[in-house]
Amino acid sequence: MAEQAEESALSFHPMDQFIVKPLFGDTVTWYTPTNVTLWLAISVVAILVILVWGTRGRAVVPSRSQSIAELAYGFIYKMVEDVSGKDGVKYFPYIMTLFMFIVCANMLGLLPGAFTTTSHIAVTAILAAAVFLTVTILGFVLHGISFLKLFWISAAPLPLRPILALIEIISYFVRPVSHSIRLAGNMMAGHAVIKVFAAFAAVALISPLSILAITAIYALETLVAFIQAYVFTILTCVYLRDALHPHH
Repeated sequence: MAEQAEESALSFHPMDQFIVKPLFGDTVTWYTPTNVTLWLAISVVAILVILVWGTRGRAVVPSRSQSIAELAYGFIYKMVEDVSGKDGVKYFPYIMTLFMFIVCANMLGLLPGAFTTTSHIAVTAILAAAVFLTVTILGFVLHGISFLKLFWISAAPLPLRPILALIEIISYFVRPVSHSIRLAGNMMAGHAVIKVFAAFAAVALISPLSILAITAIYALETLVAFIQAYVFTILTCVYLRDALHPHH
């Protein structure tokens, strides 16, 4: 009996936290409200609270909420200006929205009982595909066929240029894949590790070590949640720069 109880205590499924569940009913279809839908909506509300409600006073001496909004605004604006150049500033609202959505979704996913929407490739793939299509269409709109110069490395020796062009084309179309998998993979891995250590917290002998490990990993995940939003956003700025200035 003791062995069965121990096996039961150690029985856990760290990936269960990523299961999409309907809010009403038992089946999930394309129009069914799910836990993903709920937490996506909460992320949008969080953005509105920070950027709209938090800055409603527009005081000269900012409140805490206004300070957070202004800090986020200044941080992303400088990123866009430094990476994409002055020409990229006009696309700042889109990049700011992208960053705020990802960072809010990541942080909300750290709450007990929450669902991390950015751990699903279906969510991150849509974000990455939107960036990919936006910068590609923008590149052709601004430069026409000259946008293809992005793939032609004129500084390389002539015999190597076709080979390098093929490599550049492949790497360009791999962008949305790596862009989406990086975010989803990092968020999923960290939460799965926390769940593993949480399962061992029920074992008396290793419970203190498990709790310490959970605390350390949770702190790391808080940092990762911000870093992954930053990485996704700065890569978007890099891709935007290539669309604005498609030459090596």
